[in-house]
Amino acid sequence: MQVLAGPILRRMTPQRLTFWLMTTEPASVSLLLKQDTQTLLNLSEAQITDCQTQLKAGEHLYLQLLDITLEHALPMQQVIHYDLRLNGLDWTHWANDLVYPDHTLPFFILQPQVNRLLHGSCRKPHHPSKDGLLRVDDLLKETPPAEWPSLLMMSGDQIYADDVAAPMLWAIHQLIPHLDMPDEKLPCVEIESTKQLHQESSYYYARETLLPENDVNQSMLKQVFGGVRKPIFTTDTAHNHLISLAEMLAMYALVWSPKGWEMLLDENGWSIPSGLSDEQKTDFLKRQTILQSFVEGLPKVRRALAHLPVAMIFDDHDITDDWNLTAAWEEKAYNHPFSSRIIGNALLAYTLCQGWGNCPERFSDQLINDVQSVLNTPGESEHDDLLQSLFRFSNWSYTWKTTPPLVVLDIRTQRWRSEKSSENPSGLMDWEALTDLQQQLKGLDAVVLVSPSPIFGVKIIETIQRLFTWFGKPLMVDAENWMAHPGSAHTLMNMFRHQKTPKHFVILSGDVHYSFVYSIQLRGTQRGPDVWQITSSGIKNEFPKRLLDVFDRANRWLYSPRSPLNWFTRRRSMKVIPHKPETADHGERLLNASGVSLVTLNDDGSPYSVMQMCSDGRDITFIFSEEDATWE
Repeated sequence: MQVLAGPILRRMTPQRLTFWLMTTEPASVSLLLKQDTQTLLNLSEAQITDCQTQLKAGEHLYLQLLDITLEHALPMQQVIHYDLRLNGLDWTHWANDLVYPDHTLPFFILQPQVNRLLHGSCRKPHHPSKDGLLRVDDLLKETPPAEWPSLLMMSGDQIYADDVAAPMLWAIHQLIPHLDMPDEKLPCVEIESTKQLHQESSYYYARETLLPENDVNQSMLKQVFGGVRKPIFTTDTAHNHLISLAEMLAMYALVWSPKGWEMLLDENGWSIPSGLSDEQKTDFLKRQTILQSFVEGLPKVRRALAHLPVAMIFDDHDITDDWNLTAAWEEKAYNHPFSSRIIGNALLAYTLCQGWGNCPERFSDQLINDVQSVLNTPGESEHDDLLQSLFRFSNWSYTWKTTPPLVVLDIRTQRWRSEKSSENPSGLMDWEALTDLQQQLKGLDAVVLVSPSPIFGVKIIETIQRLFTWFGKPLMVDAENWMAHPGSAHTLMNMFRHQKTPKHFVILSGDVHYSFVYSIQLRGTQRGPDVWQITSSGIKNEFPKRLLDVFDRANRWLYSPRSPLNWFTRRRSMKVIPHKPETADHGERLLNASGVSLVTLNDDGSPYSVMQMCSDGRDITFIFSEEDATWE
């Protein structure tokens, strides 16, 4: 029995436990829970069958989805060890480095009262920074369990389906034969099936030539890039864009666990695909060195994810860059069979590897049965029918009933399309979705609200995005911020000001590849800062340093407290107070460092402290800075 990935703890409550795993064989599962020497729960293989969904994606690839409802509530704020056995084998047989020192089993702690939490986004394996998830493992190893965070929130871009290093794509293609996944027919002229794509014509560094073009971008490209071919997939790193369902699933196995790498590297080691140019070989070897370091840290990543409940939500790179950014993009992307298949395969892989664990009851038995049918014979008409149903699925957002509640927003599939032009940015949530959100928030004293893109961003960058949008070029600058669409901006601001919505909003965001913290006080209120924008990005990604320094400095100059430019923003009557990184030498407000954020909350749900745990080992706290506040 090989466990390719997992166990990953997903939604964990006193009455319901959710585990996710990938295995190479069918698995009969048993579960024993212990508190010290006391047995809390003992479910045999026969008893757990009704709680187990096993999906076969290949002869040697099975997804194990465990959603266990308990008759008696488990104790809170106590160490609960779990003995999860697969075909009778405990963790020592399939992940012998899974437990922390001084423990004989992996464990978890149920902490519905959220006093501390971790969050981050944007984990690109081939970025040269260290992996921020290693800091999560360090924290759990060094901290008494009673002081552990309640959860880890991964707020987007857990994988980069659209930006894949050639050595990673090579590893994916080496792993797929081990998994023996069925051939998928592709609606592509050059490549008819995944057998060709994975083995015969992999198109390393050239996958953009397979992707369909987006005619609406051509005039822009002729002006800016001299007529370079532009695909619907707007990322400029589409050279190794994942395409098949097999590639998507293999990617998840390789970013969350060392086991897949052990299988392929123990057999062949690293090699270089044939047919690469000298320049491509140089790039391949450079990326390979970075990936080797990434792989070395995966045992610790696997261990951390097996001990701390993990909440997830997609952003664009989990699917493809600029996903649903404009109505024009949607029309082109979804009306072409090949681009629709690629987007749908990424969304299906997200459903299986991320979405299900957030809220299992959202995914019906019929949907799961349809998924299994597609996994059996991918590429048939049923495959595209299923993908169309996923495109229409409207339950990606979810709430965890913690204190305060964790409310996670889908800002990708419920867009408020521009009434002026199909090429203008769509609002991140439409009026109906925002109205539903407001109803959900009524009566709460506090909430932790997760928006993959910051609701309150850096004004100079938002202004640049607005200018490019005015010139009809939103795709050039990823003009996807909450203030880019007047309707969604107005509705959102009214929600914050509504008397019956929470007194304290803590907004967790990622996406932008830098980190910052703002306090926002509503003009005319007496209760102090109501809203905190806490942005942590990326886990393993960073913004170009010199460019971010320019933006940071320009933002301070152009939008200083006395600047009249503040009156031209769409944040009505709000006082915005930046919290400076404690390492700032010249008033910087933006922190460019891979890692994860550790947020400590007061009992009323307001933040007590925000610290970026950087992947290079630094811990940087954000400091309140009243003198830099601006009224808008």
